[in-house]
Amino acid sequence: MMKFRFRRQGADPQREKLKQELFAFNKTVEHGFPNQPSALAFDPELRIMAIGTRSGAVKIYGTPGVEFTGLHPDTATITQIHFLPGQGRLLTLLDDSSLHLWEIVHHSGCAHLEEVLSFQLPSRPGFDSASGLPGLTRITVVLLVTAGDMAALGTEGSSVFFLDVPTLTLLEGQTLGPDEVLRSVPDDYRCGKSLGPVESLQGHLRDPTKILIGYSRGLLVIWNQAAQCADRVFLGNQQLESLCWERSGSTLVSSHSDGSYAVWSVDAGGSLATQPTVATMPYGPFPCKAINKILWRNCESGDHFIIFSGGMPRASYGDRHCVSVLRAETLVTLDFTSRIIDFFTVHSTRPEDEFDEPQALAVLLEEELVVLDLQTPGWPSVPGPYLAPLHSSAITCSAHVANVPAKLWARIVSAGEQQSPQPASSTLRWPITGGRNLAQEPSQRGLLLTGHEDGTVRFWDASGVALRPLYKLSTAGLFQTDCEHADSLAQATEDDWPPFRKVGCFDPYSDDPRLGVQKVVLCKYTARMVVAGTAGQVLVLELSDTPSEKTVSVSSVDLLQDREGFTWKGHERLSPCTGPLPWPAGFQPRVLVQCLPPAAVTAVTLHAEWSLVAFGTSHGFGLFDYQRKTPVLARCTLHPNDSLAMEGPLSRVKSLKKSLRQSFRRIRKSRVSGKKRAANANSKLQEANAQLAEQACPHDVEMTPVQRRIEPRSADDSLSGVVRCLYFADTFLRDVHHGPTMWAGTNSGSVFAYALEVPTAAAGGEKQPERAVEAVLGKEVQLMHRAPVVAIAVLDGRGRPLPEPYEASRDLAQAPDMQGGHAVLIASEEQFKVFTLPKVSAKTKFKLTAHEGCRVRKVALATFASVACEDYAETCLACLTNLGDVHVFSVPGLRPQVHYPCIRKEDISGIASCVLTRHGQGEGKGSQGFYLISPSEFERFSLSARNITEPLCSLDVSWPQDSAHASHRLRESPKLSQANGTPGIILAPQSHDGSPDPICSKRSDIQELPEAMLSPMSVDSATSADTTLDTTGDVTVEDVKDFLGKARTIQLPATLLGAGTNGPWPLHVGPTCPARVWAWYLAELWGGLRAVLPMGSWPPPRPGATGRGQLGLPAHTTSHSTHHPSQLPL
Repeated sequence: MMKFRFRRQGADPQREKLKQELFAFNKTVEHGFPNQPSALAFDPELRIMAIGTRSGAVKIYGTPGVEFTGLHPDTATITQIHFLPGQGRLLTLLDDSSLHLWEIVHHSGCAHLEEVLSFQLPSRPGFDSASGLPGLTRITVVLLVTAGDMAALGTEGSSVFFLDVPTLTLLEGQTLGPDEVLRSVPDDYRCGKSLGPVESLQGHLRDPTKILIGYSRGLLVIWNQAAQCADRVFLGNQQLESLCWERSGSTLVSSHSDGSYAVWSVDAGGSLATQPTVATMPYGPFPCKAINKILWRNCESGDHFIIFSGGMPRASYGDRHCVSVLRAETLVTLDFTSRIIDFFTVHSTRPEDEFDEPQALAVLLEEELVVLDLQTPGWPSVPGPYLAPLHSSAITCSAHVANVPAKLWARIVSAGEQQSPQPASSTLRWPITGGRNLAQEPSQRGLLLTGHEDGTVRFWDASGVALRPLYKLSTAGLFQTDCEHADSLAQATEDDWPPFRKVGCFDPYSDDPRLGVQKVVLCKYTARMVVAGTAGQVLVLELSDTPSEKTVSVSSVDLLQDREGFTWKGHERLSPCTGPLPWPAGFQPRVLVQCLPPAAVTAVTLHAEWSLVAFGTSHGFGLFDYQRKTPVLARCTLHPNDSLAMEGPLSRVKSLKKSLRQSFRRIRKSRVSGKKRAANANSKLQEANAQLAEQACPHDVEMTPVQRRIEPRSADDSLSGVVRCLYFADTFLRDVHHGPTMWAGTNSGSVFAYALEVPTAAAGGEKQPERAVEAVLGKEVQLMHRAPVVAIAVLDGRGRPLPEPYEASRDLAQAPDMQGGHAVLIASEEQFKVFTLPKVSAKTKFKLTAHEGCRVRKVALATFASVACEDYAETCLACLTNLGDVHVFSVPGLRPQVHYPCIRKEDISGIASCVLTRHGQGEGKGSQGFYLISPSEFERFSLSARNITEPLCSLDVSWPQDSAHASHRLRESPKLSQANGTPGIILAPQSHDGSPDPICSKRSDIQELPEAMLSPMSVDSATSADTTLDTTGDVTVEDVKDFLGKARTIQLPATLLGAGTNGPWPLHVGPTCPARVWAWYLAELWGGLRAVLPMGSWPPPRPGATGRGQLGLPAHTTSHSTHHPSQLPL
């Protein structure tokens, strides 16, 4: 018989309101470098840059803190991006030949990126016979002409189409086909060969009516769009890759597939040129790869820059990714470690300027963005305030430090400035400075620490939207590796030809995988740090403001404790360098502790006040006093059957016999338990009892959730001795007197608690105590189901977590309550449990796996502040599960508060990389989180309703006032406070000076809606509380689009048109329906004219007969309007 227990009453309205004031889930910003970039663009007027990716994301960057993100509805690769200069709009081309118009719009003082229109070319020739257009094929290149109002589209079929950009409609009658171009070409050049795809389109810098067209075959044509004829023809014979104008328009340069480039003179006599003025192969004479892109920039000094990508000798350096910069006799070959996507120069674009005078060169690579200063001799790199490659070496771990003291922050920044390879060589500031950052300067600083595969730890400024690199710590210099050999090889090739120069910091290769960083801990009050690695190395470091030369003390801790029968089969330990070693300013190693066997460190913690560091591996855990440089404790946690723990991370050997035995045991247990459950009661009787219980159960009472049956884990499971967490606390363990303790949790559900005897002199950190630190085992707890212990925390008498070291002694946090009884919170993968101290008796628990069917992956205790009351805050437990959900529980009651879907459950690497912070940014209230959405990007999310770190920025745009076209999209007003959430009014877009922009369309007979039609409902009245809309029977835009291809009669819902009519009005729609009727009909659907117009004032009298494409209106209705529906001035 199924039993029901009543637990509690229904939801408390006050508590639900308080939850809304405390908790809110928001994914706020993406930090790092965009994954798999595919396109690049730069707006020289607004000084903003756009990057497109293979997943269809558009990211716009300006000054630090100015970021806009958009995502195409379909996952497709962005092949090209083009800005409409100065307008805050851009055009994207996808690999499916679809065009998308984006616009940066402002709402409530802040700007964001929205897609306005899209356009798709027909998929095959003759798709739309009514248009009369020749065969439309895949778009290869896009050129914006005449201030961005028109775009030229080059295709694979050698045709050039022209597009009206504001409406994204093809301009009929202006298509340039290959036959028209071939008329200007001599007969012997035609010779039956096609021109090939259009490879390049370049607008004339002085005459906007002229377009330079380059075909794949090598033919170059200057086409006069006004006269519809070819002004100049250049008969090239090499396959074309790219084109570029010289600023005066008298010279153009072309690059080719054989690694050469040619300079053509435009002012030479005659309309036909057969040979270029100059043709050269920079890295010849042997076969070279294609020059994919070339730029020509002139200078006031008389010389010029020629910048091109590719062109390297095919046999020797065909695998190099290079951009060559040539000025006069100086040639530099920039050698990158990843594929080149695109590049541009920051130079003068004002028409009155005679010279380009390039200031910087920006190169977008597949893994990083590099900016070079072209005004400083040597062309040094410009450090970027964002878009730094997080994955310059693969990220292996990460940690967050909130509320960093100002003194420590300044010291870290200073150390980072001193380690710059060229501190003061570049005088150029970051050239991408568009937009304004409206976010307030953070009151507290936050650090994001990332450990990498090459043994480095990078410090990032995570205080705001832009993730700025601050400092890099390298631990490889302490060990004997092959780094010096690699450096000598790189040095030996510097004098060779071509003149290579290594640029960029992306280096995916590690000299030794044992250098990888596994755990990082930083004490922000003493500037001490612990870095633990893959080969069991544990480094204790201190921050120093000056370079020094010192010998690092080395100690070893044997975690096996001379156990017999265990043989380490993994990698060897790293060999430390002997003697004094030079260390630059920054974190310098003080002590190296080597764990034996040299397995990867799985847990580490630091207590700077006691000068103790604890570390754990798959074999056990140890405690080390780095003040006295002596080990304190070593405990082996291995089970006799833990054979995998001795094989190391690189070994995949597993006993097949043991695996089969365990599998059969699980099957046997499940069968036995299933028979017992079937024999307990009759199934029909259980169903009947369940139905009766449901009928008798009150609706306002919640039942205890059905708990899943959890199978206990076997004691001899492999890797049961892995240490998962370590924790220091000043609490009650053995008696009523509190003191230092250390806690350790393992993979088999075991918890070890040690009482520590720490001499008082060690707390100051100045004198070396005469008495050593001692550790005595106080308690040992074994969880019932042997679930791995994820986290341990001690709660004081008020139920709050203990402060960090030095927080209470320096009055940086409230002192813990040491009078009442303490409790310890143990979080395993399956449940949370609170035990009283010092008796260690169970107080309360929550079985997460039994209730929710998930397992705990990450845990953090955080303080959440209320939005409504500044003084109110709660301490809660936040956890991330293996399903990607975030759950929040009260502490110490462990009552579920909220849960949110955060990460896809399939994203295993994202869940494993997640970091939950103890404090939020700003006022330090509210948890945040970071997780990797790609190898190079962190997604940031917030769980607090009060503190959110997100982009708040604006952009000053100036649309052309005399333009015949403006944005075709009608902008919505702020959403109304309605149950259905439907906007009640549509406003015309505003220009930069605040005046309404004209509403344009491809039809010239559609004009602006008169003010009288919007007068019954103003913007103020639209946002009032008494405004309601009845959306019963609404027709959406998608429903209207379904009718475009068919002619039929539909009924306008009377709820949209007022209650004073005699029924619905028939509307005959189809391909021949006039555009003005369509516009009027859509305006009614979108604007909700029932709320706009008073009853009886609309519609006008019904005409005698209903013609095709006209509206039939009731005859008895009177109206004050004099407009006929077929003559509506929209």
